[in-house]
Amino acid sequence: MSDIRQYQKENVIHFRKTKEKYGWLSNMASGYKVKVNSIIIYSSEALYQACKFPAFPEIQKEIISQKSPMTAKMISRREKENVRADWMKIRVNVMRWALRVKLICNKDSFGQLLLSTNNKPIVELSNKDDFWGSFEKENNLLVGTNALGRLLMELREDIMKKNLDNINSVAPLNYPEFLLLGKKISEVRCNQGDLNYGFLTMNSGFQVGF
Repeated sequence: MSDIRQYQKENVIHFRKTKEKYGWLSNMASGYKVKVNSIIIYSSEALYQACKFPAFPEIQKEIISQKSPMTAKMISRREKENVRADWMKIRVNVMRWALRVKLICNKDSFGQLLLSTNNKPIVELSNKDDFWGSFEKENNLLVGTNALGRLLMELREDIMKKNLDNINSVAPLNYPEFLLLGKKISEVRCNQGDLNYGFLTMNSGFQVGF
């Protein structure tokens, strides 16, 4: 997913800030917890960022313990020297997987909202990143790879084909060391009631409840 796309701003659903009309499309939006390996994580952004560090469960723990998706991202940036070597090759597939986990765990909210966008193009606006998003140029032209927007559109299409009620699980990615806190990530199945509380346990002998 490397080709550049162009969109007319008035013809698309676009988002930048989480408090704007379509801000819930952002990975930075709050209120969309996920559950992986029986661990509650506050956002798909934290889950995505944690996947960069399978060999460092302590870094993963710090990331997924954050209520703020932006703080989780900042911790990831701080630890950039420890990111898995193949990250740039697998990052789009990891994001695709993380979005599907977000859907499975939030079908009644995120899933229904995604369907409400109908067939309009979805574009993330950005001032810094034209890979995941797009830059706004003159004459309301949006230019960029828009990888996140395209993954959201792909997910929406899948929902429309299969029906939301028939999407109930997400398989783990088939990559070496696809781990969370030292354990292989298993198939994700999630009910909304599962997200009311969580308990995170570390092998190092301490526990963090949240």
